[in-house]
Amino acid sequence: MITPIFRIFDVDKAIDFYIGYLGFQQDWQHTFDENMPKYIQVSLGDHVIHLSEHYGDGTPGSIVRVKIDDVKKYHAALTEKNYKYARPGLHKTDWNTLEVAIHDPFSNKIVFYEDLQS
Repeated sequence: MITPIFRIFDVDKAIDFYIGYLGFQQDWQHTFDENMPKYIQVSLGDHVIHLSEHYGDGTPGSIVRVKIDDVKKYHAALTEKNYKYARPGLHKTDWNTLEVAIHDPFSNKIVFYEDLQS
């Protein structure tokens, strides 16, 4: 399994976005002491992402693709939440996938996709 690390700058904003909006769950959080950067793991089903406030852990603006079942249903669930910072669309690609692309508050991009039958 490969685990991407996204650089973040505010754990509370990250939790609001990844857990409150995208529906991930927080698996754990680590910090060496209260004045140190935080490092957390979030997951959506079998998909895991690490989010790090540590300097040098990832570069803002990274992209990850996440294959999910029924991307239309996931898109509808996101739309229903009426999140004030994002309104992702649903896009059919030339390479026969259906995708929902969204940027987190730290300029990282997640593309949720489903392969379409030929």
